[in-house]
Amino acid sequence: MNPTWSLVHAERAALVDDLATLAPAQWDVPSWCSGWSVHDVAAHLVDNARATTARLVVAMVRARFDFDRQNDQGVARERGADPAETWARLRSVVGRTDTPPVPLASRLVEEVVHVEDVRRPLGLHHDYAPRAVADALRHQARTSVSMGGGRQHVADLRLVASDADLVVGDGDDVVEGRAVDLLLATSGRVQALDSLGGPGLPILRGRLTAR
Repeated sequence: MNPTWSLVHAERAALVDDLATLAPAQWDVPSWCSGWSVHDVAAHLVDNARATTARLVVAMVRARFDFDRQNDQGVARERGADPAETWARLRSVVGRTDTPPVPLASRLVEEVVHVEDVRRPLGLHHDYAPRAVADALRHQARTSVSMGGGRQHVADLRLVASDADLVVGDGDDVVEGRAVDLLLATSGRVQALDSLGGPGLPILRGRLTAR
């Protein structure tokens, strides 16, 4: 199997294990993905795991080619009547290898960024595979914001991981911190900025808070 899929499957399985421990009220906690609860993010991850080219085309047509509407409709479609049903759906898609025609690293973005959207507000900690975070960060740094990436957020900055041999970008202004926090900030999560440092941080903060 492609090693990226092995990483994706491992992260999906780890999330399933974490969500199995939640009390029902915790599923209603607001996630770091604006407007979505923990339950909503879990449903989105089910929808994403089932995405194929044909399925995505149909979904986009139904959403009138509005990316945000398409995501919201996917959440509504895959969100179960209760957390137990959504959890069972998430468990059932752990090993899937469906994907639309996008770089495979985008699957890692989903399984790290969106999963941190869930874990952070719940106070859950997880050690991600370094390669999963590194590949996801590189993908986000070269992908336009309009396509779900963060290229404009980190343009002309140099991202330096404090916990890995990882540097992304070659700008003079450095932003440094744990690789996963760099990934979250690149992906637009303002909450991650307080975990970062460096002379480039005010630039990145200004870009994210100006949106």
